[in-house]
Amino acid sequence: MFGCLVAGRLVQTDAQQVSTDKFVFDLPDCERVHHVVVFLLGTVPFPAGMGGAVYFSFPDPALGPVWQLLGFITNDKPSAIFKISGLKAGEGGAHPFGMMASSQAPSVAQVGVSVESLDLLAQQTPVSNSAVSTVDSFTQFTQKMLESLYNFTSSFALSQSQMTPNPSEMFIPASSILRWYENFQRRMMQNPNFWKT
Repeated sequence: MFGCLVAGRLVQTDAQQVSTDKFVFDLPDCERVHHVVVFLLGTVPFPAGMGGAVYFSFPDPALGPVWQLLGFITNDKPSAIFKISGLKAGEGGAHPFGMMASSQAPSVAQVGVSVESLDLLAQQTPVSNSAVSTVDSFTQFTQKMLESLYNFTSSFALSQSQMTPNPSEMFIPASSILRWYENFQRRMMQNPNFWKT
């Protein structure tokens, strides 16, 4: 039902179900994690009128699990990116997990998803510095891919005086790649789904 991507290096789709409406992902080496992405897999939607509150818990042997509300996902908003590097251990609030999801390892944090009504989700206030990205993950990926392509191709740039003729190789002016990059970015800003038409 859910997936969790940790800092672009670990994708988890095997959430531990700790009760009928609560799921937990373990995040090993949490001190090196800055962002997490929580998403619906697309196989099972939320029931009508329901969504998922997303929580984060630091490992703290002295206090036990301290959960912080990051935000939520729904069928209409099936993914969210959360910044967890600015959160502080020991600061938390009311949460639905209790002690049931506590991890035993000292460096393993957890992300929890609690299935709740949309009305209840609308009344909850996430921690302020979790900074949910307003850009969906596909748009963000596409922008990073465009930047990577431009930076990669620019690293091979030569002036005309530096070029040696090679009949078997084709050269593309850097200005045309830059123009394509700018046009693609503009179209993504206008309509992130333009490529589907």
